[in-house]
Amino acid sequence: MSRTRPITSASAIAAALTLALTAAASSEEASAAPPAVAEMTVEAGDTFDSLLSGAEIDAQLRSELALAVQAEYDLRQLRPGHRLVLERDGQGTPRRLTLDVDGGVQIEVVVDETPSSRTIRPEAEDVERAADITVERSIFAALDEAGAPVRFSVELAQMLAGVVDFRRDLSGGERLELLWRERLTPEGERVSEPVLTYAALRIQDRRLEIVWPENDTRGVTIFEDGEVLRVVSAPIEGARLSSVFGRRKHPILGSVRMHTGVDYAAPRGTPVMATAPGRVSFVGRRSGYGRVVEIKHGADIMTRYAHLSGVTDGLERGQRVDAGEVIGAVGSTGLATGPNLHYEVRAEGRPVDPLDDERLARRSDPELAAAALERLEKIRLAHRQLVRGETEVARRDDHDRT
Repeated sequence: MSRTRPITSASAIAAALTLALTAAASSEEASAAPPAVAEMTVEAGDTFDSLLSGAEIDAQLRSELALAVQAEYDLRQLRPGHRLVLERDGQGTPRRLTLDVDGGVQIEVVVDETPSSRTIRPEAEDVERAADITVERSIFAALDEAGAPVRFSVELAQMLAGVVDFRRDLSGGERLELLWRERLTPEGERVSEPVLTYAALRIQDRRLEIVWPENDTRGVTIFEDGEVLRVVSAPIEGARLSSVFGRRKHPILGSVRMHTGVDYAAPRGTPVMATAPGRVSFVGRRSGYGRVVEIKHGADIMTRYAHLSGVTDGLERGQRVDAGEVIGAVGSTGLATGPNLHYEVRAEGRPVDPLDDERLARRSDPELAAAALERLEKIRLAHRQLVRGETEVARRDDHDRT
């Protein structure tokens, strides 16, 4: 009995061989494919978990990644502008996660059987800068045209509130002198917000000068024609003013009502300091204010610090505090949309604008003003020398180009 063998045509063999080679090539290309990169910028309302969920990371891995990041960085400080980068291999498996936060700091997580994390800080150094500017239209425009940080216009307005009305008093030709610090990488990239140390404004027949403290946060001194005008202590160092005094639409309740203080946006846990010497009159909770510390400054002035996440250990009613003394930490207790400090000043029981009322400034420690006077001459000299040096560099650059 004979057997019949199937006959395979040459064309069928060639087609099968082509299909096999194509499949092999596709497999090789897949294994050699570059990692897929997903970049996400944190926006209002985002959380670490919601961003990873949107990137289709399963709940178990999201939890492991959060724990790894949390070992290096408090995720409660995540805020708009921070950036998350997720890298996958050719098969789509997450392999590396980086979180870019403030000051050029980066949290890196290597995704393995057990994710591991580390903090990468950029190499940087503090650089002192100076500017001598003529104001023709506005402080903001003058700073912009001079290449100085325009955010200083807000800080100057806050410090000189009640002393100068920038819209009414500026007529053009005023001279503005600034001295500030920046933290820069070797490539010249700024890794933190610039910090003002000195400002002088010549307006009409007055010379107003502001001196920020060198090594602590106890008080900013304002001088007029070389004499101490007032000492102002901010409740938080370098924080952004997020809401001013006056009527506004409440961010949670939605109704228009009086905002009896000012708000400073800052990460949870940021130290909160007394703005003037006084005596603690209340420590506890007050409904929408959340956790609160209140300080009496004489018989008629009181300051209130609200939405705190915590209070300094041992702080109690009747205790004496100095200007700049830490009394608590920023939080979001009570009716708050996120971490911030609600700072309030009351005079004879009624709320006043903390950025405009001078009564609290007059209660500040005179020793701070004396120390600032000693520093005033030194910082004036530093400004003059730095401006002279930068001017000389600019002249040499112009000469070299010609």
